[in-house]
Amino acid sequence: MIFVTGGSGLIGSFLIPALVAQGHAVRALYRRQVPAIPAAEQVQWVEGDLRDTLGLQEAMRDVTHVFHCAGLVSYAPQDEDALLQTNVEGTAAVVDACLGQPGVRLCYVSSVAALGSPAPEAEPKPGPQAVDEDAKWDLGAEHAAYATSKYLAELEVWRGVTEGLSAVMVNPSVVLGPADWARSSTRLFRYAYQQHAFYTPGSINFVDVRDVVEAMMQLTLTTSISGERFVLSAGAVPLHDFLAQAAACFGKKPPTVAVPDWAAEIIWRLEHGRAVLTGARPLITKDTARAGRRPVVYRSEKVQQALPLRFYPLADTIRWCCAGLQPNYPASGAVVVS
Repeated sequence: MIFVTGGSGLIGSFLIPALVAQGHAVRALYRRQVPAIPAAEQVQWVEGDLRDTLGLQEAMRDVTHVFHCAGLVSYAPQDEDALLQTNVEGTAAVVDACLGQPGVRLCYVSSVAALGSPAPEAEPKPGPQAVDEDAKWDLGAEHAAYATSKYLAELEVWRGVTEGLSAVMVNPSVVLGPADWARSSTRLFRYAYQQHAFYTPGSINFVDVRDVVEAMMQLTLTTSISGERFVLSAGAVPLHDFLAQAAACFGKKPPTVAVPDWAAEIIWRLEHGRAVLTGARPLITKDTARAGRRPVVYRSEKVQQALPLRFYPLADTIRWCCAGLQPNYPASGAVVVS
């Protein structure tokens, strides 16, 4: 019996059908309504709250493996408390529930954000900096609230490991897959589809959701590795190149106007002021304005040495995503609000 949190998210919505397809019995947590995903009717759905340790222990009765995919991704300042509650307190509750069920094995979906930023170089070298699983979190550096929440969540998993829990963690970069147009990384495809003219001159590290699911299943179900984390990233490309490829796949015009750093700094400050005055969510924040400005490549040699895993090339992923997304785009071109 396998227990999954976050079944309505991008990773969970592909993980659950893959588990069912392999013949596994799956039980999954939901909050408001059962998500409309493939194979949903073959899943035992349990209504509950991620931070309810006692409820989780009951839901995990007779469970052998747990995939903790649930989490909040946000760079909006008003979500800082929610990030701590969902990502840190929620993971602590999952770990405690696992410890209450002897023999349970946990796979936690973290993020490359939890690796921290590259340390400043005394003599900067040309090209992007490489970051892997051995990166050290700089407690004195400024980090986005989302990154901090994922780092603290990892500490909860490490705590579980020291108390005897068998657990692995995966740290995916930007996960790409056909899902809700208005959520997660799929908004990048929506941006390309809507033919926006502007782009920032940064880069994006990417990984196909199918590769994330495959790595999670292999690490958790076919190996006994514990107390390790694995970067999942297929590579990095300039954001403009990604948007141009996605736009071409949709038959749309690519963005052509680069937003300079100074303009992005002005925009996020104006958006912050608008959010404070109106209560609306900012379209761009300090963290998103500065994301990708410092070129970084997340290295995934470790997982490729541990598993027979080869990542999908970006072109294949984009074609797959566009094919799955375009038929579901609102005919009016309106933005879908989740």
